[in-house]
Amino acid sequence: MASKSLPELLGIKYPIFQGGMAWISDAVLAAAVSNAGGLGIIAAGSAPASYVSDQIKKAKELTDKPFGVNIMLMSPYADDIAQVVIKEKVAVVTTGAGNPAKYISQWKETGINVFPVVASTGLAKMSERSGADGVIAEGCEAGGHIGELTTMALVPQGCDAVSIPVIAAGGIGDGRGMAAAFMLGASGVQIGTRFLVAKECSIHQNYKDKVISAKDIDTISTGKRLGHPVRSIKTPFSRDLFSKEYDSSITNEEFEQLGAGALQLAAVEGELKTGCFMAGQVAGLIKKEQTAKEIIEELMQHCESVLSTVAQ
Repeated sequence: MASKSLPELLGIKYPIFQGGMAWISDAVLAAAVSNAGGLGIIAAGSAPASYVSDQIKKAKELTDKPFGVNIMLMSPYADDIAQVVIKEKVAVVTTGAGNPAKYISQWKETGINVFPVVASTGLAKMSERSGADGVIAEGCEAGGHIGELTTMALVPQGCDAVSIPVIAAGGIGDGRGMAAAFMLGASGVQIGTRFLVAKECSIHQNYKDKVISAKDIDTISTGKRLGHPVRSIKTPFSRDLFSKEYDSSITNEEFEQLGAGALQLAAVEGELKTGCFMAGQVAGLIKKEQTAKEIIEELMQHCESVLSTVAQ
């Protein structure tokens, strides 16, 4: 077990990470989450280093609390962004879509805490050996890019596999989910879908409405044939993509091109027919817009209530 709690390690009030969601997690949302006591995350996505640098500077103007940057390692700008976070001395880097081993020593020399997102115990062990400060064990209930294992199966096995803190992610949207994560051995949680409806989240209102109106069965996973499936809300776009999943007349390259730019269409333009509204299975629990502060305080109060009931 870690000698320090997650809040002590990172200088935050609550053990809550905000998910790094491309085209969504900007400086305004990250700062709001950090100001509310969690760890806000700016998503680099496939954006150039100049965008990330600007967002970091903006976040510093909006909060004096720690915040992080999520780097998608498949991005053509990953090397440049890896240097930006060093220059700006961000508190935390989370990574996805690759192995961050080649960057970790540089980041840690600057005092950056590193938390790779992992979908298996093998990746968790690899991250620990590379010097990561913790891992984010993300189950397939999550929105966006997902692995095979569920959060319920992955988190306890991850906690057994490594001695660094494990952050549970995927399918956590209220205090019950948080409490369950702690019971499984997690040191904290990462939440994405719930923050889509934060008032500080700048996505199109159509996106927020999709999340709020979603039922438990209203998400779908597409792209398994490419090796990196994505979970999103069922729409004409996602249903059509699913129907072409194993169409042998469509090459992998053509299939991947079908989804290019679809998240931007949803997040920025609110395009209901051709947009990809990434969200987790927990969307069915979310019924209203709130400020980031209200979301975090509600999560913590609900979690503490559940855990006190368990203790009794």
